This record gives sequence, C-alpha cells and structure tokens, in this order.
Amino acid sequence: MSIRIVQIDAFTDRPFAGNPAAVCLLEQPREVDWMQAVAAEMNLSETAFVRPIDVGYELRWFTPQVEVDLCGHATLAAAHALWTEAGISPNETLRFQTRSGQLTAKRRGALIQLDFPATPAKPCDPPAGLIDALPVDPIFVGETKFDTLVVIESEAQLRSLQPDFARLAKIPTRGVIVTCGSESPEFDFVSRFFGPAAGIDEDPVTGSAHCCLAPYWGPQLGKTEMTGYQASSRGGIVKTQIPGDRILLSGAAVTVLRGELV
Repeated sequence: MSIRIVQIDAFTDRPFAGNPAAVCLLEQPREVDWMQAVAAEMNLSETAFVRPIDVGYELRWFTPQVEVDLCGHATLAAAHALWTEAGISPNETLRFQTRSGQLTAKRRGALIQLDFPATPAKPCDPPAGLIDALPVDPIFVGETKFDTLVVIESEAQLRSLQPDFARLAKIPTRGVIVTCGSESPEFDFVSRFFGPAAGIDEDPVTGSAHCCLAPYWGPQLGKTEMTGYQASSRGGIVKTQIPGDRILLSGAAVTVLRGELV
C-alpha cells in the first residue's frame, strides 16, 4: 500500500523560501525505525508523521538523525497538509497529540496559527566552547529545556556569522538561537538557528525557537505581539503573540511537491 507524502515550505507565502518539511500522512501506526529511515531519506530538517486518533491526530517529528520533542514549521506544514491534501475542513481546529502535549492549529485568514507552550530562557553562563564556536561577544546568554539563546548587538553581525559547526555540535543542547533587535521597521527581532547536534547545521526557519524568542523580546520591547524574521539564506517570517504561558505562532505555508512512498 502506498503512503502519501508531501513537501511544504512553511513560514512563507511563496515556494522555495521558508523552511521545507515533509509530511507523511499515515492511516496506521508505523515503527520508529521506519519513520527515522523515511526522515533520513527525505533529508530535510524535519519530517512530520501524522495520523488520525480518537482525540485528533498523533504528530511526531524527525530530523535525518533523531526524533525531536517540538517542531514549529513541521507542525505548520502538517496542518496545511491536512487541510489541503486530506479533505479536512479549513474551519476545523486541528488538535495534535505530541511529545510536548496537545498543540492546536487554526486558520486565521491566509495564515495558520499554532498554539505552543512558551519556553523562556533562564540566564546562564555560556556553555564551554560556545563563544569560540560562533564567535561572538554576547550581551545575554540563556538556556531553555531545548536550546541555548545568545543575544548580540547588531543585525550585521548576526547575518555575517559563520559558526564552527563541528564545535557547536559538541555543546549539549538541541540548538543555538542567535538573535538581535531588527533594524527594519517591518520586524521586531531577527534570529538564526544552528542545530548541528541534531543533524541540522542551520535551520531555515524555526518555529519552536520563537517560543523562546517571544518571551525574551516581549519585555525588552514592551510588546505582546511581535513579528520575527529568521535570517537564513531562505528566510522566513513568524508572527508571535504571548497569551500567558503559551505562544501563538502564525505563518503561511505552500505545497511544493506531492508523492507516494511505495
């Protein structure tokens, strides 16, 4: 029996930008080794596996090397796939059961809005090797349950970073978020995300990183609604809102490929 799989560019309204994710539409459970092999075959930063269950949908995310606990762009892609490929009404709120609890997705005009847990960063000393691996002179370093947050002074410095990925991969964290305030009035903050320990040197647009970025920048800017730009080579836009201990992430998505696993 063939299994449908689609590739979707998330946090963008045009093809070949944003962050590409594969979404595998399952009808039955599959073995972890099989899902990991499919993710390695797709060789994207994330492959999502979604299947209907009694309380919505089970959703799991895999990089080419490991299963992860939370992924924003592949959740956005999974919602887009269900509404556009699986015949689910766009008016239906999607409820995903995941390793990070229940996540929801709703249509908001041309955008998809995700309801995620906030993961604020607690101040910490820079992990050994971090400064040499980037290299930067940070004004703040913090840690979340997933990542290390590094705040620097200028957007020019952020965009010109060329990290030593071999060194970064040795730091015991899912990824390293580097961020600064935006020099453009269109955005509130800018970021990049490096995850060589998870098999992703630089992730194009990282929705889950904004669960840390929004709680950091909100108090700094005095805002509860902000727009972040992830300054990878592909680029992507993530709109954020902070209702209490949750983060609402909004973005567009575009299907670029449809196929079958045989």
